[in-house]
Amino acid sequence: MKKTYMYIAVIIFGIISACSSNEEKLTESNLNTETPELNATDVWLRENITNDYNIDVTYQWDEGRVDLNRYLFPPTLENVIPIMKVVKKVWIDTYSELGGEDFIKRIAPREMVLIGGFNLNPSGTRTLGFAEGGKNIVLFEVDEVDVKKKDDVTEFIKTIQHEYTHILNQQVRYDEEAFKQITPGGYTAQWFNPANRQERFDIANKQGFITDYARLNENEDFAEMVETMLTNNATEYQALLDNIKNGIIKNAVEKALDDLGSGATQAEKDAATQAAKITATPEADNAIALIKAKEAIVAEYFKKSFNIDLYELQKLATDNILEAIK
Repeated sequence: MKKTYMYIAVIIFGIISACSSNEEKLTESNLNTETPELNATDVWLRENITNDYNIDVTYQWDEGRVDLNRYLFPPTLENVIPIMKVVKKVWIDTYSELGGEDFIKRIAPREMVLIGGFNLNPSGTRTLGFAEGGKNIVLFEVDEVDVKKKDDVTEFIKTIQHEYTHILNQQVRYDEEAFKQITPGGYTAQWFNPANRQERFDIANKQGFITDYARLNENEDFAEMVETMLTNNATEYQALLDNIKNGIIKNAVEKALDDLGSGATQAEKDAATQAAKITATPEADNAIALIKAKEAIVAEYFKKSFNIDLYELQKLATDNILEAIK
């Protein structure tokens, strides 16, 4: 037995020696392991976003983070800090004030990717942003935003409020079944039809949806409700609902008059107008009631899940939009 062990040991030693003698000497790595130099934008992002909230902001081109089948490009360097100041004021500061200074630190994407231009879809729509598994948010059209214009900032912030809602929903689920049952027959993968945007909104609003995109599914519907409320103050939001109601009635009247034809008398037009209003008003009231029912679930979700009053959040977020554009 001792001889056997000795032979085995000799063989193993010989193999190791042979391997060692044939090994090539290690050369320097081809990978760049040097610490990259930080420019002024990098320093600002690190000091104001990354260090405080553990969110890495990526603005330099990385083909692994985008769809190479789209014509995309990184944002202009000079636009990065201004847009992130808006993001911090309207999104981070708002939730931090009402949810606590650790709210964003606990629940947030760990990365924000900024893209300069449009992300156009084959359907003719634009993707303004998306969240991937709660880990990151990709934001498009950074170069298109004038940070001193309310409409531009509001449109951009809609995307963040929308995508962040998805992240909140991944942390704490809302009552999806109850929400879905409010307008169960209105959801469709073809939400982007017809091509005319106003026609899409007319269809969606009449069925009890706040936007056309809300018709895709209940999760997008929920996020669109939050997005709309956090980018319109109470007065603006009520005006939006009033416009939806008036629009439904107006469309009904226009259709009734079109059906009469050009030869109708004034008396016939008046009668058709009155009949259309009588028929359309309950339909319009029902559409608003459906939207308000969704609003109630959203408000309950924020209060029960995060102890945040949705209407206080709405006021602060919209006030901060005005602060951001000063």
